[in-house]
Amino acid sequence: MLAGKSGVGTIQTHYMGEVIAGMCDFDPLRYQRKKELRRGTRAGSIAIYCAHEAVADAELDLDSADKSRIGIYLGITEHGNVETENEIYNIKQYDYNVDVWSHHHNPRTVANSPAGEITLNMGITGPHYTLGGACAAGNLGLIQGLQMLRLDEVDLALAGGVSETPHTFGVFAAFKNEGALASHPDPQKASRPFDRDRNGIVVSEGGCICVLERLSDALKRGARIYGEIVGYSVNSDAFDYILPSPQRQVECMNLALKKAGISVADIDIINAHATATREGDKAECQAIREVFGSNSNTYINNTKSYIGHTMGAAGVLELVGNLPSFEDHIVHQTINLDNLDPECALLNLVINEPRKIDKVDYILNNSFGMLGINSALIVKRFAG
Repeated sequence: MLAGKSGVGTIQTHYMGEVIAGMCDFDPLRYQRKKELRRGTRAGSIAIYCAHEAVADAELDLDSADKSRIGIYLGITEHGNVETENEIYNIKQYDYNVDVWSHHHNPRTVANSPAGEITLNMGITGPHYTLGGACAAGNLGLIQGLQMLRLDEVDLALAGGVSETPHTFGVFAAFKNEGALASHPDPQKASRPFDRDRNGIVVSEGGCICVLERLSDALKRGARIYGEIVGYSVNSDAFDYILPSPQRQVECMNLALKKAGISVADIDIINAHATATREGDKAECQAIREVFGSNSNTYINNTKSYIGHTMGAAGVLELVGNLPSFEDHIVHQTINLDNLDPECALLNLVINEPRKIDKVDYILNNSFGMLGINSALIVKRFAG
């Protein structure tokens, strides 16, 4: 990311041909058998890969763990659209004969599928479910994991978010007809948050899962601690199906700060939600200005400029992309920002080049979604 390289490309989708999208590049057979891939979903496969990588990074020995005390909490934007669209497309080739409809359809389309596929693959017998939170869902997965640890429902949480959205043509068609689908001759420049010439969302798939545990447990086993969740908030606009409410976003950030017991001057980095839509970016910038004012200690960046909008994975994926700043004090830049929209001009917006700062102790991550769901999450550097 510090090199400023985008991961966005193009794919072919039903009825629309070539579209700009961000796609995951991984080997699904690293942790799954071919039979599992045939029966499961793309979202499940991404989630399984992320879960294994998270466990390995945390140096956990699941074979000796009580798997009934491990919970799986995944945020999703939607689930089941991919399977349904593909099945309808397939039976169209057979004059809509439903005899060719897959008998795997039902388990593939239930909302808990991605989380459930992890339990099947890893033999985890604790609670699992997904949280439908539109594009705020990645933050919700982390918040749910935190809450379950506090309630002593689990001793370990695999929490985050996942999305297989680019595999459904309906999302592309809807964003296009809404005037909110990004276009650009160069796909890598299509995601342009805050830019005067931005023209919409780059739809991407993705996944990110974190190992959450109580601080006492992490210290006891000598775990590497990337950060501590110290504040969070979730609220609702009660305003519009799509258009955001800056005032409710203000309230969401302020409540997260209050729960963390810190002031705006303590926040070193804000990872903005900005999706590169005309109204969405302006609304969030208005909200950030109202909360943070002329505070010069806070730097602002955006991760979607690199990877597009990973929907249900966006919140957690973008947060994790900023965690290295706790160690190197480098704020990654927002790329593709060639002509700053005056209505998105924020103090200390990091543009096109990374910024080295004196310290990074607190990161605030914004994630907002349709139907007016807002989330803000604050992570603190672990001081030892």
